[in-house]
Amino acid sequence: MESPFLSILALIAFVLLIAVTTGVGYLTLAGWRDRRRQEQEKRELRQTTSRRR
Repeated sequence: MESPFLSILALIAFVLLIAVTTGVGYLTLAGWRDRRRQEQEKRELRQTTSRRR
């Protein structure tokens, strides 16, 4: 017979695994969006700078 302690421990480990995976995915997506936004701002800045010359 399986110990209730081991079942609870396995469930906690699974929940933590899901939480960590979701967190890493969120941070990856946020970093990608930030880089994309910064690149867009640099492009816009270069366009406005080149128009003034």
